[in-house]
Amino acid sequence: MNVDLFSELLSYIGMISILLAFVLETRNVLHSKQTSYLMLMAFGSALLGIRAFLIDEWAFLILEAAWCGAALVAFVQRSQVDSPTENDASS
Repeated sequence: MNVDLFSELLSYIGMISILLAFVLETRNVLHSKQTSYLMLMAFGSALLGIRAFLIDEWAFLILEAAWCGAALVAFVQRSQVDSPTENDASS
């Protein structure tokens, strides 16, 4: 598989992932803070970021890195809120 075909395949999978998250959120199937939504967004943005890097689209790479980073930060924050702390577990 050549690089052009591989990067195009990445872009389609990434696009589908982001669009799926968006459609499910607008249909009230997912909420924008749910793990599945955040992971779809992070995964799709990461793939599109890789594609942007492979085709030297630096503005698009920065955009996708920001989207991916925002989704991952929200995921980590959600995980910290959802997981019990050591003090909570002992009470």
